[in-house]
Amino acid sequence: MITNRLGALEFLTSEQITTAHCFSTRFGGVSTGHLASLNLGTHRGDERENVLKNYQILGDAVGFDPKNTVFTKQIHSDIIEHVGTAQRGRGLLFEAEHGCDGLVTDEEEVALTIFSADCTPILFFDPVRRAIGAAHAGWRGTAQGIAAKTVLKMHELFGCEPKNIRAAIGPCISQCCFETDSDVPEAMLQALGAEAEVAICPDGNKYYVNLKKLNEIWLRRVGVERIDIAAECTACQCERFWSHRRVGNARGSLAAVIMLKGGHR
Repeated sequence: MITNRLGALEFLTSEQITTAHCFSTRFGGVSTGHLASLNLGTHRGDERENVLKNYQILGDAVGFDPKNTVFTKQIHSDIIEHVGTAQRGRGLLFEAEHGCDGLVTDEEEVALTIFSADCTPILFFDPVRRAIGAAHAGWRGTAQGIAAKTVLKMHELFGCEPKNIRAAIGPCISQCCFETDSDVPEAMLQALGAEAEVAICPDGNKYYVNLKKLNEIWLRRVGVERIDIAAECTACQCERFWSHRRVGNARGSLAAVIMLKGGHR
């Protein structure tokens, strides 16, 4: 991952993805108090004007117009929605009415946007078919294979070949900090079998689980070969990233955004 800094603004990008995209940090916005400074969540108690300004700052740097964003109403599912220009503005300019945790499109100037604050954000780009996707993979979504299902949805809808799809797994809680009870590893083992064992570290009655590795396993299972994985842990670096595990509900939201730029020839 590449760390990009423009003044106070900081965001990450992947060398694998050559269209407009980003994984945000906490730095570079105008929000104040416990939401300082780049809060991108519309339901975190922030002033609407601050959130809109934060999107404008990030969009100007990354190359997307905030009014072209399409949000998810995240419910920790494996539901993936095909969206396009008709949905632009959903979530930022008008409410997202139904839940899903993945978005795909092959239309230009549609900025797919998913949120995290420890969960795993994943962006997808097929430079051959020119299609994109975004997925929010909490541990439930990871166990349900939303990463793989996003790839399969891109293949079904747009004819994308998995070998051409480039995936970027953004900053999330890493194995060092993701302590769980037995329900999480049990769900992963049920979904992935013995292959999941490499991502599970028992520690007495608790377990440490590697969500990044588990999502990589899902992606490789469906034929994705080019995968960029952020090293950053949101819980370890809660001064840099929003972390629900570290601060609970008194937090903002990170956003991962991807968009096909218009005017392609």
